[in-house]
Parts: sequence; structure tokens; C-alpha cells
Amino acid sequence: MPIYSYDPPERFVAGTVGQPGERTFYLQARLGSRTTSVALEKGQVNQLALKLDELLDEVAPAGLGSAVGRATSGVPADDGPLELPLTEDFRVGAITLAWDHDGERVIIEAQEESDEPLEPLADEVPEDGPAVLRVRISPEAARAFSRRAIQVVRQGRPPCPLCGLPLEPAGHVCPRQNGHRVGHG
Repeated sequence: MPIYSYDPPERFVAGTVGQPGERTFYLQARLGSRTTSVALEKGQVNQLALKLDELLDEVAPAGLGSAVGRATSGVPADDGPLELPLTEDFRVGAITLAWDHDGERVIIEAQEESDEPLEPLADEVPEDGPAVLRVRISPEAARAFSRRAIQVVRQGRPPCPLCGLPLEPAGHVCPRQNGHRVGHG
């Protein structure tokens, strides 16, 4: 299977298609006319954003200071929709993050769901192996990606104040209320 490599992409974002409660989440990378879109779970998007921030916070004290700080200077906020037409290249199973000290770049690798995952950041992918989306982005672009990803996750259904499960517009049967319905808002 292929390695979809972007070093760096012109655009790398998390986004969704569909209404809250029925959304499909995507990572999407674009360079010129080439676009790769991979589907993943909401929790994977959230964890990727949190782990990216943790990684950047860890490497900041290593002498990279302002380049890795909380700033996204030079990288405008990307609030645009996903690129269309949207074609799912594969569904993500595992995500790996790494820091390239020499290039001062974040490497994000999303592997296709597979019974036999690859070694992370492998240069060669077996012909019958899982597909891989690999992007190398600046620390500022990684912070901007993380901010957008967190915003995308939060645009879903609000959580129930009692149990934390997502509330449907008509409310939901709350396990903390012994099966009684809890309303929205």
C-alpha cells in the first residue's frame, strides 16, 4: 500500500462531514492538486490534538523556545471546510507522533487499520501492508492544527451534565438518573 507523504503540506487539517451525532471525522493533507483524506474517530482527533500540544511543550525547553511556544505566528487560522470532492483514502487505525530534531519539524503518521501494523515511521511499506499518511509540519503549523482539531471536536453534541454522554437534541436516557430522560440545555 502507498505512503501518502507531505513534507510539508500546503494544508493539513482535521474536519468533519455530517451533523453532530452523525459526523465522520477526517484528517486531510493537500499539496498542489494532490489531496489525501483519511477517516478516523472523534477520540483519535481529540487525542492527536492533545498529544501534539504535549509534544510541543516538551521540546520547547530544549532550546527551541519561541519557535515551539504556544504561538502560531505566521500560520493563519484555517477555518475553511475540507477540500471537495472528499474521497476517503483509508480509515486510520494507529497514529504516531515524532519530533525531527534536525529539521525542527513535527512528524505525524496515520496508519490504515490493519491486523499487522507497521513499524512507526518506516521508510518502506510492504506491498500488502497498510497505507500510511505521513506529514511533516512546523511547530507553528502543529499548534494551529491542534487548535482547529480541538474546536472541531467541541462543535459536536454537548455532554450531559450528569454522566458526560452526548446529549441528543431531545435529551437522552441518563444512566445517572436510573433511566430517566435528561433534557438538552
